[in-house]
Amino acid sequence: MKEVSFLCGLLLMVCSCNGVDKNKPSDINDNPKEIVHSPKTTNFQGADFTYPGSDISFKVNVEGNNLIIKPESLSVSNEAFRHDITGYTVINAEIGDLNLDSYPEIFVYLISQGSGSYGKLIGYSVNNGKSASLVYLPEISENKAINKGYMGHDEMAIVESTFCRRFPIYQEGDSNSKPTGKTRQIQYKLVNGENGRVLEIDKVLEF
Repeated sequence: MKEVSFLCGLLLMVCSCNGVDKNKPSDINDNPKEIVHSPKTTNFQGADFTYPGSDISFKVNVEGNNLIIKPESLSVSNEAFRHDITGYTVINAEIGDLNLDSYPEIFVYLISQGSGSYGKLIGYSVNNGKSASLVYLPEISENKAINKGYMGHDEMAIVESTFCRRFPIYQEGDSNSKPTGKTRQIQYKLVNGENGRVLEIDKVLEF
């Protein structure tokens, strides 16, 4: 299967999930280690995404300004999820098991139309094989530390059981097309929140 575009030409630099210090959820590391990235990506349009070892699958389609995510083989509800994506373009989708509960997550990656190419995630997590619920990814703007120097051009991928998002860091005076700073990569883990599952920052890398 094909990998997302930025995985084809660039090595994704992250620290292994097994080596993360749980007491430092936003640790800055200037020397990230290389690991092998996830191969579980394919052309999203009309594709059936099935995680190995699971009968549950998702079909992803874009129809006009609507993103449609249709689960299959859930025991309670297989109703399609529909999202208005006006102003955004879907660039890819991946399936994985980020919380290691033997049930999959489906992540769809979008970028805003225009020069900024601001990233957006629409994801769903399966609940004990019965139904699927929306995954919440906090906005970059909600965290001052990771928002500093952020001007879009996001790249996203599932790496093993981790969701990774990276983008160039802009210095004062940089134009949108010519960032001069480092690259910031945010490593998230999927956790249970009060109203559903949330992607929580586990590690922040700069290189």
